[in-house]
Formats: sequence, structure tokens, C-alpha cells
Amino acid sequence: MLATLDDTALTPTAVHRCALYWVPSRGHPLWQAGCEWLGRDPERPRLPIRLAAPHEVTREPRRYGFHATLKAPLRLREGVSCGDFMAAVRALAARHSAFEMPALEVRWLSDFLALQPLHEVMATHPLRRLADDCVRALDGWRAPLSDAERARHCAGDDAERRLRVECWGYPHVFEHWRLHITLSIPLPVHASRARHSVEGLAREHFAQALSEPMICDEVAVFVESGAGGEFTLLARVPLRGATS
Repeated sequence: MLATLDDTALTPTAVHRCALYWVPSRGHPLWQAGCEWLGRDPERPRLPIRLAAPHEVTREPRRYGFHATLKAPLRLREGVSCGDFMAAVRALAARHSAFEMPALEVRWLSDFLALQPLHEVMATHPLRRLADDCVRALDGWRAPLSDAERARHCAGDDAERRLRVECWGYPHVFEHWRLHITLSIPLPVHASRARHSVEGLAREHFAQALSEPMICDEVAVFVESGAGGEFTLLARVPLRGATS
């Protein structure tokens, strides 16, 4: 397991938020293609990366790094260290065996361009079981939502969505979770020329990488050192039976 920071030394005051993500393995072409698309490698943040996509179009996803969310970014509750969170992630990872990832494609998710599974991920799929476990098992380390966080996730009059946010800190969980890797800022439907251009560029850029089968044999802990800052890949944690 490679760490870009010393997780045992980090404290809640040193880390603004932690998150658990799925990312392609370091040697898979999709990881390199994703870092090039966003123009940033969150595992080696000081390494210059050739930007393959328009800078403004990838501004927000660049901050978070190339990833799919398993447990959304959370502030650690009082008295919990980043080392405590890491221990919980290792225990979670030890419960899950490696599995083959579903094939992905470039597709629009509402106004965002994203990589998404070709076919629906059923509740019995090991990826869905991993995602559900991440939501439940790591929620005990989460600080209560601030008013700003609650407002950001609770849109409109959807009472059921508000309940999910209150219970889990995030609305897109369990049957409402969809694996996706965000590739762009929101581009509304009326911006058809921009949408067509960025979609064509993404399909060409990711075509070769997406043709290669992928195995999920690890999860990735990302940290945000300060509010509004960039997320860094702190550690890749192997699943049960996987080699680090």
C-alpha cells in the first residue's frame, strides 16, 4: 500500500475531509487516461500531467481527482484521528474479495459527462455490496452535518432525499447509488455544441483504456487538507487476498 502522506500523523485538524473512492489500479491504462483527462494525478500531486481535456470543463472534477465515490467526503467527528479512519477502512477491505469490474462507457449523467457502467449494477453485485458496506461501516466516523452541508445535499421538497442525507450525510446511497466517474462540470442541454465537443473528445481519449478488463482489488482513501482544497490520494488499501 502506497501512502502519499503519513496517515498515522494526520489529525482531524490537519485533514478537513476524508473520503473512500474506487480508482483504477496504478498500472491500468484507465488510471493514466483519467489523470491526463483531468490534468492532475492525486497520488503524485506535484508531478506535471498533460491536460487532455479543456481546462475549464474539468475544473471541478480536477479538484477531487479521477475517482468513483464509495463513501462521500466527510468531516471526522470529534476525537477521531485519520489513523482511526484508516483502521476502519482496512477492516472493511478485509471483508471483501477482489472482483471483476463492470465495463464502463462515456455517457451523460444529467448535465455531467461521466464514465458509467454499460449495464445496471444489481444489488447482489460485489461492487454494490462493497459500496453499501462503505456507507454503513464508515458512517460512525462522520461528524454531524453542518447547515451548509445539509443545504447543499437537500434539494427541493424531496423528503425521502432529506432523510437519506440526515441518516448518511449524502443522498446517493444504496439503491440511489450509481457508479460514475465525473469528467466535466455541468453542461446544460442547451449548450449542445460544447456537449458534443467534449463528449467526442472523451470517447476518443478513453476508448483504448476502456477496452481493457479491470479488477477491483483495492479501495482508495482520499483526503482534503483544507476547505475547498484539492483531494490527495492518501493510500490504496487492498481487499482480502489482494497483494499490496
